[in-house]
Amino acid sequence: MEPFEKLESRVVPLVADNVDTDQIIPARFLKVTDKEGLGERLFADWRYEADGSPKPDFVLNQPRHQGAQVLLAGANFGSGSSREHAPWALVDWGFKAIVARSFADIFQGNALKNGLLPIPVDAEAHAALAAALEADPAATVSIDVAAQTLTLPGGEVVEFPLDPFSKHCLLQGVDELGYLLGFEDAIAAHEARRA
Repeated sequence: MEPFEKLESRVVPLVADNVDTDQIIPARFLKVTDKEGLGERLFADWRYEADGSPKPDFVLNQPRHQGAQVLLAGANFGSGSSREHAPWALVDWGFKAIVARSFADIFQGNALKNGLLPIPVDAEAHAALAAALEADPAATVSIDVAAQTLTLPGGEVVEFPLDPFSKHCLLQGVDELGYLLGFEDAIAAHEARRA
């Protein structure tokens, strides 16, 4: 993972409530253990026709959203099963953060473990961002992980919660194993003293 300190990005609006992990990445694509390529299957049932051709009206298929790194979702994003493939697919597509009214707990934990920042916002901030994107689809938001702030297109700054351990891992660009490996010298020294 790369360190995630600050980000300015356009936003993909997918403002739907109760988007579950089977909608994010359908179960038929879970027979892999490698994260690479899962972005192509992200929202597959919404993105593609039965023959595999892209649906031009789906937001991820629209050229103006290519390269955007923030997703605007509705409430209870990531509900359903605990599959870690959901954040894998979102990260592989290129998302670094998701702004939503709320997140399913297990999804939120899985997202943070994979370098994907879930940002819960209140109804007012959510509506302001949705309205700004409707007025200007190219509008951007800014995220500051250290300050735990999201700056909306109109300049309003919204604070978001983030537990200290996840914040540390995001800022350092490490997952849980990477965090532990950061203590490798201290662990080796301790083991040498025990011997």
